[in-house]
Amino acid sequence: MFPALPGHATPCPAIRTLARPAVRIGSALTTQEYQEHVVTAGHPDTDSPRPRGGRMPRRERRVQLLESALEVFVAQGYHAAAMDDIAERAGVSKPVLYQHFPGKLDLYLALLDASCEEIIDNCRVALASTSDNKDRVAATMQVFYSYVASEEGAFRLVFESDLTSEPDVRERVDRVTVECASMIADVIRTDTGLPDEASELLAVSLVGMAQVSARFWLAGGGNISQDDAASLIAGLAWRGIRGYPMTDDH
Repeated sequence: MFPALPGHATPCPAIRTLARPAVRIGSALTTQEYQEHVVTAGHPDTDSPRPRGGRMPRRERRVQLLESALEVFVAQGYHAAAMDDIAERAGVSKPVLYQHFPGKLDLYLALLDASCEEIIDNCRVALASTSDNKDRVAATMQVFYSYVASEEGAFRLVFESDLTSEPDVRERVDRVTVECASMIADVIRTDTGLPDEASELLAVSLVGMAQVSARFWLAGGGNISQDDAASLIAGLAWRGIRGYPMTDDH
């Protein structure tokens, strides 16, 4: 288990915009470019609740509640977090919170859905951003490194959840690996002609390499820059995957 890091507070881009297109990631995406895309608000003080305000449109209120819940879940974990904490952080009463989310698990699953969708969408964009397979590998690695490095800490809900024994949570967490690997396997299968099972195994291995190495890099304190770390692991992955011969059509 990687050492715990303090929670961060920047609102999650998947929650903040809900309908924002996935990040356009190519082989040359840098940390600065990623941050310019996702940072749309300041860095609130997580120790201070938001001031209580007037009525909001339902959609805006839901986004606000999700942002506050993310901060609390990242800082405390699911089991230690309470709906009281989330309501206080959002600056609303508990009845207002329960109008939007019947219970803590419903709130957690809504956050998890947004976080998982963000990773999957960005993997899709990365693979479609180029026809060069070396660049595809680099872009896909950058998806995971950018995700774990984002300041709101949403990756903890996906990769370090303390609720993976809950079937609904496990299903969503597994979906990230399954769907990202499925997209990568399609590319491997098309380009190499390998059987489905072999393509899928290679793809799952690449996804595992990306997310585990990214979390290890972050826990290590960042002695290697994000771009250098992602490039290093992309190089390792490419040296392995390029050894499989291409079909005559490629």
